Amino acid sequence: MPLRNPWFETVAEAQRRARKRLPYMVYGALLAGSERGRTIKDNMDAFGDLGFAPRVVGHRAERDLSTTVMGVETSMPVLISPTGVQAVHPDGEVAVARAAAGRGVIMGLSSFASKPVEEVVAANPNTFFQMYWSGDRDAMLQRMERARKAGAKGLIATLDWSFSHGRDWGSPAIPDRIDFRTMVRMVPGVLPRPGWLWRFARTGRIPDLTVPNLQPPGGQAPTFFGAYGEWMQTPPPTWDDVKWLREEWGGPFMLKGVTRVDDARRAADIGVTALSVSNHGGNNLDTTPATIRLLPAIAEAVGDRVEVLLDGGVRRGGDVAKALALGARAVLIGRAYLWGLAANGQAGVENVLDILRSGLDSAVLGLGHSSVHELSPDDLFIPPGFRLTLGGGAVADAPAD
Repeated sequence: MPLRNPWFETVAEAQRRARKRLPYMVYGALLAGSERGRTIKDNMDAFGDLGFAPRVVGHRAERDLSTTVMGVETSMPVLISPTGVQAVHPDGEVAVARAAAGRGVIMGLSSFASKPVEEVVAANPNTFFQMYWSGDRDAMLQRMERARKAGAKGLIATLDWSFSHGRDWGSPAIPDRIDFRTMVRMVPGVLPRPGWLWRFARTGRIPDLTVPNLQPPGGQAPTFFGAYGEWMQTPPPTWDDVKWLREEWGGPFMLKGVTRVDDARRAADIGVTALSVSNHGGNNLDTTPATIRLLPAIAEAVGDRVEVLLDGGVRRGGDVAKALALGARAVLIGRAYLWGLAANGQAGVENVLDILRSGLDSAVLGLGHSSVHELSPDDLFIPPGFRLTLGGGAVADAPAD
């Protein structure tokens, strides 16, 4: 049945609709977080601690929101952050890629995605492919070559993960695969949300929990938890390993998960194109500070050497403006577009991007600027103690890998 009024005016409303339409275990997987959930909360609340300093006269009639990230043009400084298995909608990452392409923004595709990189790049040529340090080097080379052949324009290496387990509010039961026995077990959670089930029924498919982008040549795509197990068993990378990954990719390269100044400097030293100040959306070590608090120190330390992006807690266009004012070139969004996808498919993701664009434009207008590149700390009220610096010491004496 068509939605009576599919449009929503805030990301918060998209989340409310997603909660109503998704089975509780699927919604819980999107909500995620770890331990007490302090980091996921601080990621969002910290934006509210920052205030704007608007101008009353001198507003510009025209405003340019466009920029580039790793040499790729984007209509606004908002990127789709790579997130794993998007079983909230049958079209998953392809719907997201189409929405991003329609709004002129860059798509980030997870190696743990439910759709193959070839389909996603076909839907949005401006795609960055994301990888974890998982498996042996031959497997990683194969995955990079596949992404390169498909046309991915950049690589994102995500390394900020320590396999933190346990949530005070409970973790959803996510099956390894969907078969008849699993479907019977899931009936109590799925039947109250017939609309979600109907979306899949119309396509003749069931939610796919395999990860096709990790499929070995001539083999089968692993399940999500099979891939997760490989990742957990892979020895963590050294800085030399990260340098090898960058060199083997040979193109635009982003390191995602940086929270410390000394890590940012090491990343710049090995030649990354960009880095993302990220705490994995609050899904990693709980009580890690909000990324917006850590951004200024990192941007000041390496912003003249690499592009600095921010990931975590962005729900409004005003949040985007605040991140840019504190030194970010752009932001990445995760849960925000997933709420939109769950609420209304591709159109829901477009709706979220339109909300962020409108809010960003309003902020640039009210602050008296004609371009997002003019935003600066002078446009904000920054309360005492807001900024935090982790690992601020020099790294010259750091032990060799």
